Amino acid sequence: MKKLKLFALTAVALMGVSGVANAETTLLASDDFVGISFWLVSMALLASTAFFFIERASVPAGWRVSITVAGLVTGIAFIHYMYMRDVWVMTGESPTVYRYIDWLITVPLLMLEFYFVLAAVNKANSGIFWRLMIGTLVMLIGGYLGEAGYINTTLGFVIGMAGWFYILYEVFSGEAGKNAAKSGNKALVTAFGAMRMIVTVGWAIYPLGYVFGYMTGGMDASSLNVIYNAADFLNKIAFGLIIWAAAMSQPGRAK
Repeated sequence: MKKLKLFALTAVALMGVSGVANAETTLLASDDFVGISFWLVSMALLASTAFFFIERASVPAGWRVSITVAGLVTGIAFIHYMYMRDVWVMTGESPTVYRYIDWLITVPLLMLEFYFVLAAVNKANSGIFWRLMIGTLVMLIGGYLGEAGYINTTLGFVIGMAGWFYILYEVFSGEAGKNAAKSGNKALVTAFGAMRMIVTVGWAIYPLGYVFGYMTGGMDASSLNVIYNAADFLNKIAFGLIIWAAAMSQPGRAK
């Protein structure tokens, strides 16, 4: 009964926000595949948000912060996706500003999940927290400045890639990666490895989109937005589900 009440409250709250975000909208055309992709991802984000907050009470206490953050990521992204969908449907232009506002909030939270899952088994310190945060901000700010035209697109790409490589070093060979390997916790090691693969393979979609969309000119706005939407679906929802699965395999979870 408590879970049903929480589901209802979460759904009402998020749908209420989306209603405000869409007070003035243009109808979605049946052949607007980009707009449809925005809708599909936004509904998946809404469902994931409700799921994470409902399941938060079912995992061991040490993992609840990670599940809460997963729900915050998908909830924030859901609200931004409603705005992005409106921008695309009404103008046919890429919602670059809204997308980067979303990324500036959600991507640091995703990166900090590495810290939070380590903290769940007492294998983290504040240095990991700050290194992941700094690397993420460098990556995002460089990418935005280049994509929005504030600096040279190549320079923005180089700065963004430097931040990404710094993150990869930390989670593979840096203190975060070493702590995970030494933890002796099978669920943590499995989850950490899957999260690293998403950050490596899943995140590779973004710089490829940047290169073909803004540097070489080989990709139109429609294709770029579909690719970004698919990447967000994987990198936000699957990321959280991996953490939830690891948490559920730990002893001490609620029955």
